[in-house]
Amino acid sequence: MKPDSRVCLSPGLRRRGVVAALVATPALPALAQFRVEVSGVGLTQLPIALVPFRGEGASPQKISAIIRADLERSGRFRAVEPGSEAMDETTRPDMGVWRQRSADSLAGGSVTRLPDGRFDVRFRLWDVVRNQDLGGLGYVVPQADLRLAAHKIADYIYEKLTGEKGVFSTRLAYVTKGGSRYTLWVADSDGENAQAALGSPEPIISPTWSPNGTQLAYVSFESRKPVIYVHDVATGKRRLLANFRGSNSAPAWSPDGRSLAVTLSRDGGSQLYLISASGGEPRRLTQSQSIDTEPVFSPDGSTIYFVSDRGGAPQIYRMPASGGSAQRITFSGNYSVSPSISPDGRWMAYISRSGGAFKLQVMELASGNVAAVTDTTEDENPSFAPNSKLIVYATRQGGRDALMTSTLDGKIKARLAGQGGDLREPSWGPFQR
Repeated sequence: MKPDSRVCLSPGLRRRGVVAALVATPALPALAQFRVEVSGVGLTQLPIALVPFRGEGASPQKISAIIRADLERSGRFRAVEPGSEAMDETTRPDMGVWRQRSADSLAGGSVTRLPDGRFDVRFRLWDVVRNQDLGGLGYVVPQADLRLAAHKIADYIYEKLTGEKGVFSTRLAYVTKGGSRYTLWVADSDGENAQAALGSPEPIISPTWSPNGTQLAYVSFESRKPVIYVHDVATGKRRLLANFRGSNSAPAWSPDGRSLAVTLSRDGGSQLYLISASGGEPRRLTQSQSIDTEPVFSPDGSTIYFVSDRGGAPQIYRMPASGGSAQRITFSGNYSVSPSISPDGRWMAYISRSGGAFKLQVMELASGNVAAVTDTTEDENPSFAPNSKLIVYATRQGGRDALMTSTLDGKIKARLAGQGGDLREPSWGPFQR
C-alpha cells in the first residue's frame, strides 16, 4: 500500500510508507558493483557456448561474461564451458567439436580498443545443430557503453534462439538506503552501471517509468505532505504533477503516456483519479468510502487494477479505466497488495500475506489460477520485465534487503546483491523506442 493507506502494514511494508523531500543530485558516488547470483534449474534450457571474446582481457568489461550472466538469468539458457577454444567473429568453428560438448549454439567475438579511445565490439552466433551462421552485430562504443553493447548482443542471441525479444538492454529504477541517505538509481537490467537520479536524507518511494522510458514519476514530500513529480531521466529536470490538498500518491502511467492514475485524498478519503501527464484538474474514478490505492493499467488501457479495503481488508480489484463498478479478483489470504500486470496482459504479480509471510504471487488472469513463486517471506513491489518473462521484486535474504529477478514459474532466480545499502522499490523500464 502507498503512504496514504490507513490499513495496518507489516514492519517491512510500512517502511516504504514514508515520503520525503527529494533533492536533484547530479553527482553522487556510485554504489559498489552488484553481484548476480543465479539459482535454480529450469525445465527447458538451451545449451550455449560463449567463447571469451578476443581482446576482452584488456577490456574494462568482460563482454562474454556479461552476455553469459544475462542469458542464464533469463532462465532459458544453460552455459556450456568453452574450454580452451579460441575464436572470434571471423572464425569458422568446427561444429563437431561443439556437438560433442552438447552445445546447441555457439557465440564468439572480439573487443578492440581504437586509437580514439573507443571500443570496436563484434560477435557472431552459430547454430551448432544445423551448422548455420545466425548472423552477428558490431558496435563502436565509448568505454561507458561497453556493458550496453554486451546487453544488446545478449538481446540478439535471446531473440534469435527463442523467437522472443530480449530485455537485457532495458533499465531498472530502484531506491537504496545507505546510512541516512536515500537515493533513486537508474541502472542496467542486471543492476549494474547505476546512475543516481535523485538523493534525499528521507525515503523515496513509488518510482514508475513512463511508457517511452524517458521519464519517472515518483512521490516526494514537499511542505510536509506527499506530492507527485515527473522526472526527466536524461536531463534530471522535474516538474510538479499533483499537489492538491491532502495526500498525492501512487502514480501509474497510462499505456499511451498521456495520463496517470493517482491516489488523492483531496475530497476526504483516498480515492483514484485520472490526471493529464501535463498536469491540470484530475477526474475522480472511484466513489467508495474505503481506501482505494495502488492503481495500475492493463496493457490495452481499458482496465485499472487497484488495491482497496472495501471488503474489510486490502484486496485487488479491477474496473473500467473510465471508472465504474469494481470486481474483486484476489481471494487467497486476507491481504493482497502491489499489483503489477505483465505487458502481454496474461499475468498479475502481487504480494499476499499468508501466515505472517509476505510472498510474491503470480496469477494467470484468464483462469484466476495463483502460484507462489518464492520461498522468502518479506517480498515487496513486483515489476514485470517488458517481455513478460521475468519479474523483479524486493525482498530480504540473509538479514538484508535485496533485489531479485525470477522467472514466472519461480524456477530460476537471480539475486542482485548491492554492497552499499538496502535495496527497494524496483521498477522495470520498457523497451527503448
